Amino acid sequence: MFRLAHSIESAVIPTHGTRNFLLRDFVGAALALMLVVAAFVVPHLGLGSVTPILDNTTESYKDFSDANPLFGFVDAHLGWGTPIALVVAVAVVMWGPRVAAALPWCRLVLSTWATSAIWAMSLAMIDGWQRGFAGRLTSRDEYLHEVPGITDIPSALAGFSDRILDFQPDSWTTHVSGHPPAAVLTFVWLDRIGLGGGAWASALCVAVGSSAAAAVIVAVRALGDETMARRAAPFLALSPAAIWLAVSADALFAGVAAWGIALLAVAARGSGRRWFLSSVAAGVLLGWGVYLNYGLALMAVPAVAVLVVSRTARPLIGASMGALAVAGVFTAYGFWWFDGYFLVQERYYQGIASSRPFAYWGWANFASLICAVGLASAAALPRVLTWSKLRALSPVNVMALAGLLAVIVADLSALSKAETERIWLPFQMWILTAPALLPRQTHRFWLAVQASTALAINHLVLTNW
Repeated sequence: MFRLAHSIESAVIPTHGTRNFLLRDFVGAALALMLVVAAFVVPHLGLGSVTPILDNTTESYKDFSDANPLFGFVDAHLGWGTPIALVVAVAVVMWGPRVAAALPWCRLVLSTWATSAIWAMSLAMIDGWQRGFAGRLTSRDEYLHEVPGITDIPSALAGFSDRILDFQPDSWTTHVSGHPPAAVLTFVWLDRIGLGGGAWASALCVAVGSSAAAAVIVAVRALGDETMARRAAPFLALSPAAIWLAVSADALFAGVAAWGIALLAVAARGSGRRWFLSSVAAGVLLGWGVYLNYGLALMAVPAVAVLVVSRTARPLIGASMGALAVAGVFTAYGFWWFDGYFLVQERYYQGIASSRPFAYWGWANFASLICAVGLASAAALPRVLTWSKLRALSPVNVMALAGLLAVIVADLSALSKAETERIWLPFQMWILTAPALLPRQTHRFWLAVQASTALAINHLVLTNW
């Protein structure tokens, strides 16, 4: 009887070690918050090159640095999406963890996707239908601006690299030039099937981008940890990153990449024809992703993490075939990926990037990242880095670490200076699994923190995406 009572007491009352671990959670969140505050304050201190933009004229500062480290404008506002967002937030905070633990698996996957989409759309509607959704992808710098001019796809592919550099009569717009041709082709094909215009383009980005939350839990379960996948689901569905899932093309990229990794995980655990077909499909999606965004080459880090956790390289056979097939088609039509990649680096520094010093953005990028993944992810970082879990190849620990390593490499490349809250969306989705490692009794609290972060940012800043 004494032993039973002692066991119950130990389960209810945190031990000294447990209290220390909980303290580390809050210390991690506090340090992350300090970094975010510093990134917002430093631009106003006049510290020379430790500034968001060197060309610090009134006009350029307003256009590119008004809400640094986030890309947008300081603009406190409400919208008809506000009450909807509040209802979604309260519902997920109150019932999300319990529902995620109890739902049948297929229904959980669909519910996670649906909740993520509704949450993203409600945040977008705070800015209004046109400003927050339908008009987001219609500016002169965006993909849709080039869609009417692409009447011959083979010709456009053959001459794509010739139009990447700026200051030419036929230079591509900023976003088209900064990405491989699959990005703009996606919107060209959407237009050709009769779904042209900003609203349909935005709807595609939200639908595919929000599905990344479902893809991530599918991957974690396939790697052998359904319990942690269920715990991660509410955090993925209610993430601050949803602000940029609606609407940016990077949301589309994130969804494609996430399903590529999920299928790779399914292939690693599958048998019979299933593993081979899944691996080929994974290769096609990841290969397509590299032709959507040069930076998605870094999805190799989460892909390797999947193979490490599953302790097999078998999926590489089919995945290589799928990826090479995609590369072969683009190459056959005249677009050589490496030509585009090196020209994009030159184009990058022809624009605003040359005025964005690494002395600020080298660390402020991570403040933007924290705004997107939330303080709950920062709080869970000590648990992610627990050596015993990493050595045991715990799926959430390894995949969250893989996402973090990918953004570190992206940051050190100096090709991601600013706007990383959206540019790093494909990697953020894996970092957003980290809060699943936090004690279950604290999940409601951390979900509330995540939701509050998203609501505060969306109501105080008019983001460009």
